[in-house]
Amino acid sequence: MTENLKEIVERLRRVEAEQKKRRESPLATYNAGEKKHEKQLAFHRCPKRNRWVFGGNRSGKTECGAVECVYMARGIHPYRQNRKNVCGWVVSLSQQVQRDVAQKKILHYLRPDWIEDVVMLSGRKDAPEHGVIDFIRVKNVLGGSSVIGFKSCDQGREKFQGASLDFVWFDEEPPEDIYAECRMRVLDRKGDLFGTMTPLKGLTFVYNEIFLNRRRDPEVWYEFMEWSDNPYLDRGEVEALASGMDEHVLQARRYGRFATAAAGLVYPEFDECIHVIEPFPVPKEWQDNISIDPGLNNPLSAHWYAVDFDDNVYVVYEHYEAGRDIDYHANAIKEICQKLEWHTDGRGRICALIDSAAKQRTLGSVKSVVELFYERDILVNPDVEKDLFSGIARVKSYLKQDNGQPNLYIFNNCVNLISELKGYYWGSGDVPRKVNDHSLDEMRYYLMTRPKNAPNVPKTAIQKDKERLARKLRRKRG
Repeated sequence: MTENLKEIVERLRRVEAEQKKRRESPLATYNAGEKKHEKQLAFHRCPKRNRWVFGGNRSGKTECGAVECVYMARGIHPYRQNRKNVCGWVVSLSQQVQRDVAQKKILHYLRPDWIEDVVMLSGRKDAPEHGVIDFIRVKNVLGGSSVIGFKSCDQGREKFQGASLDFVWFDEEPPEDIYAECRMRVLDRKGDLFGTMTPLKGLTFVYNEIFLNRRRDPEVWYEFMEWSDNPYLDRGEVEALASGMDEHVLQARRYGRFATAAAGLVYPEFDECIHVIEPFPVPKEWQDNISIDPGLNNPLSAHWYAVDFDDNVYVVYEHYEAGRDIDYHANAIKEICQKLEWHTDGRGRICALIDSAAKQRTLGSVKSVVELFYERDILVNPDVEKDLFSGIARVKSYLKQDNGQPNLYIFNNCVNLISELKGYYWGSGDVPRKVNDHSLDEMRYYLMTRPKNAPNVPKTAIQKDKERLARKLRRKRG
């Protein structure tokens, strides 16, 4: 009985000590994760070197950025190889924002006994939270010490030159020139860049370099965080905040979305988390067709399409390259077909769809693109439906059916198609901008061959007028 009592008392002491430790160390509480924030964990676990969290206000994005800095400086990162004598920067938009946000968070997660020294730009050293810090020297558990330096974008690019760093944390979106300079700072140490931001500035370089570029750059990763991802936010408060915002503001401040882009996207139905999937072996009987948008100076885009027994379409492979001749593209298409064991006709020739413009002979050639492909045993069919607005409606119907479910899935190796879907906007005159749409064009040609009724989307007066002018122009050309 006495032994049991001793064990109980000892257990209570351990629990008490652990609770005291957590009270004294917010980092221990964060690590314990009484309320798991799964997207923060995904950020810390990601092994890539250029990571971004696009988050709404109070979604928890700044917390994970600050903790990542402390992990690295202390040499206690739970998911990465740790180093000693680490040197990194925390980059804020201004010194005031540095003091009130990023600096405050870093000090929150750094226990006082972990700090060797604090060097101030302004304010008192014994009360660093009330001043502006230049850098903090941190005890590293592997030996030596690390440095967390603080920079503000209003200092200008010149203040970001010269150093060699292990990490840079951008607290909110920096100017492009400072981002470029910081990339150079982590180059020789193979260091990390990570950013936590609410995308309020519209379609900036971060949208192009990170959001559109993730599939092309193997070191780029991002995650969206929204209010509902943060288990510490009161649900009643969330709904009260949301009710007072219009849709565009809500997209950025709640969901961390690029609101300007969402408002002008041709395909807002596209969701990378839903429509993009890992490749898998495609059954032979699913193989359907190849679709090509020809280009020599412009990129030639070709995709391989499969269809399952429930009429779901899969985009399974991509060829996309500019500045190459027909011989190069024909050989590339043949090699991919061989790799995929793609079906051919009875004489071993490849069949594909192609833009009807490929029937035209250019001044530089006595033969059309269609004829040149034919000579290389690729039988391209130029009789495709090119009506832009019907095609867009068809694509939309595959991205989201009437029941809300997708009918189109894209293998994640089709990086250019994915990027084009994310960056395809309406321009003036109710027509999409004619920029980076080669993959989208040939996907439209393909989907218009499918036996699926597109939703009846009424055309605007401008669209009807443009179609009338296009028909008139075609008649003039004969």
